[in-house]
Amino acid sequence: MPYPYPERTARPRRYLMCRPTYFTVDYAINPWMDPAQPTDTALAVRQWERLRALYERLGHTVELIEPLPGLPDMVYTANGATVLGGRALVATFRHPERAAESDAHQTWFEAAGYRDVRRAEHVNEGEGDHLVVGRRLLAGTGFRTDPAAHAEARALFGVQVLSLTLVDPRFYHLDTALAVLSDDQVMYYPEAFTPDSQALLRSLYPDAVLAEREDAEVFGLNAVSDGRRVLLPEAAKSLAARLADEGFEPVPVDVSELLKGGGGPKCCTLELRPA
Repeated sequence: MPYPYPERTARPRRYLMCRPTYFTVDYAINPWMDPAQPTDTALAVRQWERLRALYERLGHTVELIEPLPGLPDMVYTANGATVLGGRALVATFRHPERAAESDAHQTWFEAAGYRDVRRAEHVNEGEGDHLVVGRRLLAGTGFRTDPAAHAEARALFGVQVLSLTLVDPRFYHLDTALAVLSDDQVMYYPEAFTPDSQALLRSLYPDAVLAEREDAEVFGLNAVSDGRRVLLPEAAKSLAARLADEGFEPVPVDVSELLKGGGGPKCCTLELRPA
């Protein structure tokens, strides 16, 4: 009896990560951050190391950017840039606490030999709000990235860019409310978006995996997929079950300490897409 879903195929990826050497929560720039709640940097490092090792065991390549003191959120490399076709659009952060991360990422990409490295002119928080789905870029706005940044990405990358507006401050980046599963499949939490954005997503991805509130609230959508294996926070159990029903292989990971800063597996992972 044939499967009701297409065969899921994993593809080797190349990722940029940053060890959380200086991770802590001593300010609050999203609803998940609470400086009064203790953080355990050593535990964050162990969880991150396991995530990095898992990528490598799955056949992916992990590049590293050096962590810098005074930048506790630098572990969330997905926010540092958008990389497509060998070009890098380096983030310009909304909050001053993260501003220096832009210089660090620009330096890394230039040293790595990228042929076109540009600093965003408008507020643009990288893959936090720019998610590549095949030859299309879904671009979030509402809390961080400026809508004008979407046109900037379109001009640099030469792909279709579609804007989506977020309405729930708990899901302040697109990658907290939507995850790319393959070149033509996504999963998302509808209530995080305006009605118009929900309608657009329904038209683009009528067979998308829809998350319930309980899974969205444990960052289940801050997930990383290689086309078959989907790494997501271990607390998102019902979402993992739905992914398995769709032919994907859910891979639960423990990122509980890193979640205190408002980021899960995807936030810690910037995909470096080749030319």
